[in-house]
Amino acid sequence: MPAALIGDETRATFLTALVDGSSLPASDLAARAGVSASTASVQLAKLVNGGLVGVERNGRHSYYRLADEATASAIEALAAIAPRRTASSREQARAGAELRAARTCYDHLAGKLGVALLEALQQQRLLTQELEVAPRGADRFARLGIEVDELARARRPLTRACLDWTERRHHLAGALGAVLATNFLERGWVERLPGSRAVRVTDGGRSELARELAVHVDGR
Repeated sequence: MPAALIGDETRATFLTALVDGSSLPASDLAARAGVSASTASVQLAKLVNGGLVGVERNGRHSYYRLADEATASAIEALAAIAPRRTASSREQARAGAELRAARTCYDHLAGKLGVALLEALQQQRLLTQELEVAPRGADRFARLGIEVDELARARRPLTRACLDWTERRHHLAGALGAVLATNFLERGWVERLPGSRAVRVTDGGRSELARELAVHVDGR
């Protein structure tokens, strides 16, 4: 990842806004960065040309998203070694606490929840320390309707470690990490918080995660 591309504050804001895997129009990104439409256009073009951001045109509008999961993981890793900033308001402190507790990183789970998930899968020997799916892991995931053999045939890596920027430990990325996040959302174990990439573990989800995967998370 070219360091010059992410060293600019405006471009860094754009990348951070897209790290949850969403597609956003230039006007939305400009508003988040507090810059004009023309400035946003110039900076987005640099990100597109540098291969960090992709663009899809729909009629008169262009929608931007991160190029791939590896880019999101790199942004998370860089954030993990960046100096911590002190919240300037109660609202910022609350939002920060929500992101640390549980959030999406591209299309998989991050924060304390994501780290706890990976650690539980390894402690239960569903995944090896090298992130290979053990036979007992394939059986356990099948109970959730997840067919590991089918995921493994896709071009995307089945599992991958992603450095968590708040916990500074790894959470699970790759095809398995993505489908687990989708599975938990569809089952209502986890729900999205409006206007944020933070998610919340529901009361029912807390008990089901503990029962099915030995994932234990604190209530909030």
